[in-house]
Amino acid sequence: MESIRSVGGCQGRNSPRGGAPPRCAPPRPSRKSRYHDRRALLSPVVGDVRVEVDAGVAVVVIDRPEVRNAIGFATVDELHAALDDVLESGAAVVVVRGGGDRAFVSGGDLKELSAIRTHTDAVAMASRVRGLLDRVASFPLPVIAALNGHALGGGAEVAVAADIRIAADDVKIGFNQVSLGIMPAWGGAERLAQVVGRGRALLAIATGNVYDAKAAHDLGLVDLVVPRATFDDEWQALAGRMAATAPGTSRAVKAVVAAAAPSIHPELEADATDVFARLWMGDAHWAAVEAMEHHRRPG
Repeated sequence: MESIRSVGGCQGRNSPRGGAPPRCAPPRPSRKSRYHDRRALLSPVVGDVRVEVDAGVAVVVIDRPEVRNAIGFATVDELHAALDDVLESGAAVVVVRGGGDRAFVSGGDLKELSAIRTHTDAVAMASRVRGLLDRVASFPLPVIAALNGHALGGGAEVAVAADIRIAADDVKIGFNQVSLGIMPAWGGAERLAQVVGRGRALLAIATGNVYDAKAAHDLGLVDLVVPRATFDDEWQALAGRMAATAPGTSRAVKAVVAAAAPSIHPELEADATDVFARLWMGDAHWAAVEAMEHHRRPG
C-alpha cells in the first residue's frame, strides 16, 4: 500500500546557473500504475478520509470515530479528493462508511458549526456540503452507504445521497434536525422525498422521528438490513457482486436508473439554503443548542 497524495518533486528549482543541482525525490510512478496491486491505498492515512480499492470496489471511509465521524470543512475537501481518486482508480462500485462501529456519520462538526453566527455563513456552509452530496448523488458509479453505525441529522442526509443503503440491524437513522429548530441543510429533504415519497418524507422530517433499522427498512429508507455479526461480510459481498459484472456495466446501469428518477430541482437550492439559514439564525435554534449543551455538561 502506498499513498498517491504525498508531494514529491525537486527542491531548488530556481537555483542560479552553476549553483547546486536541485535535490529531487525519486520519480513518482503514474497513478494508473499504482492500481496493478490487488489492493491499493489511494488516500493518505493521515486526515479524515481514506480510500481503498480492492477488486473493483472503492471503499471510502470517513474516519473520525472520536467525533462520531462528523463532517468538518476539511472533511468536505478530502471527500471531494477521494471521489477524484475513485474515478481514476478504475473501480466499478463505491462504498461509503464511517470509522468504528458507533456512527456512520453524526452530521456536521459541532465545534465548527457553533462558530456559524451569520445568515451568510449559514448559507455558505449549507451550500458547501450540499455541493459535495449533490456530487455523491450524481456520481457516475453506484454508491452504497454501509451504515455501520447510527446516521442521524446530517448523517441521514449523507445516507440518502447514496444509491443503496445497507444497515446493521442495531443502527438507527433519522432526520431529527427539527429537535434543534432547523431543517435538513444538505439536500436531504428533497432526496428523502425521492427515496420514500413526499408524504413519508414530510412525516419523517417534520416529526424528527428516529427509526430503528427494521422500521427504516419498512419505510423504504434502508434497502437491506443484516445482522451486526455479519455486517462487514454482507456489504463486501454485495459490492463485490456488483463490481464483478462486465466492465462498464455498473456505470451504465447507474446512468439508466438515475435518468428514470424524478429531478430534485437543483434550481431550488438557493431557496432551500436561505430557509435553512433563517432557521439557523432563529431564537428557537440557539435556545435548543443551549439546552443541548447544558444537558451535556457534567454536574
